[in-house]
Amino acid sequence: MTVWKTKETGLTGHADAVRTLAGRWLKELGDRDFVCSPAGLWLALAAVAAGARGDTAEELRDLLGVAGDEAARAVTGAARELARTDALGVATRVWSRVPVYREYREALPDIAFGPMDPGGIDAWVREATGGLIERLPAAVDENTLLALVNVLALKARWELPFDGSATRHRPFTDAAGVVHAVPTMHRYLPSRDAWTVNGTHVVELRTLAERGGEPARVRFVLGEEGAGPADVLPAAWASGRRRRPVKADAVALALPRFSLRRREDVTSRLPALGVEFATSELADFSGLSPERLRISEVVQEAAVKVAELGVEAAAVTAVVMTRGGPAIPKRVQHIAFDRPFGVVVLDAGGEVPLFTGWQSGAPADR
Repeated sequence: MTVWKTKETGLTGHADAVRTLAGRWLKELGDRDFVCSPAGLWLALAAVAAGARGDTAEELRDLLGVAGDEAARAVTGAARELARTDALGVATRVWSRVPVYREYREALPDIAFGPMDPGGIDAWVREATGGLIERLPAAVDENTLLALVNVLALKARWELPFDGSATRHRPFTDAAGVVHAVPTMHRYLPSRDAWTVNGTHVVELRTLAERGGEPARVRFVLGEEGAGPADVLPAAWASGRRRRPVKADAVALALPRFSLRRREDVTSRLPALGVEFATSELADFSGLSPERLRISEVVQEAAVKVAELGVEAAAVTAVVMTRGGPAIPKRVQHIAFDRPFGVVVLDAGGEVPLFTGWQSGAPADR
């Protein structure tokens, strides 16, 4: 089990957990085109983890760094901290067909709660993302008892926009080695806005702070030839001591104008991330509702657009919950036959040992 040590309740205090989640998730996404929001996934799962108990809470804590009451405080602090980033919108809502404990609602004061309304969910998603994402990426039907939805949305202008007249087609070689001509933007950057991390180039484009907050940091990373996303992307958040300055007075940047969109079913990735109880009949969310619930689906849709004037991005993360198994007794004794053990077959009266056996080596299924 990972032991997380944090002193702060906001996202800064749990940055290591979010970065670790990102690294583990990236390894599951493969090398094809994608866009995802590790922070959005962390916020959505942490909000659900606030109502988890027992083994379910422990496995979510191992992944997220928080569960139970601590998760509620972390989600509230993180959302408020993120809201200080200029041009970034953060919102979470819960729609439910089952009762939700008052204590759970009060522990998450910035999250709105309401009755299940599929049409209302889609309208909320469109409004919260500025139309970049049209509807909830998960299916909501009569079996859906609760849906927790988190939205992150950013629309920021570059501090120094690209000159549109300088945009021209340049060759781009894809992962298969095929060369394409793509619209490419050009501008010069001060050398302080570029560095390398273990052979990966990192370039930061500064954004304007137009609403009084702190501007978002937008970084582009270019790895060595053949390197995959799980190796390259973490360079964007590598600590300062790992950075090496570029040996130049300025950087001539050539960046394709691009947009990415991806719907990712995270549910199938959860076992690889260490989450199994939460999606099984043994799920324990007894701190959330008196109804037995389990996670049936975790889905995220994300999109990003980069052009001459700025960047636009949005992510919608949905945690869908359906009916879980029967109530779990409060006191449970776990017995796992995970070391040498014996087997005895007795007569009907339970007194005469008909067969006895001892399994000392690794069991074989013959």
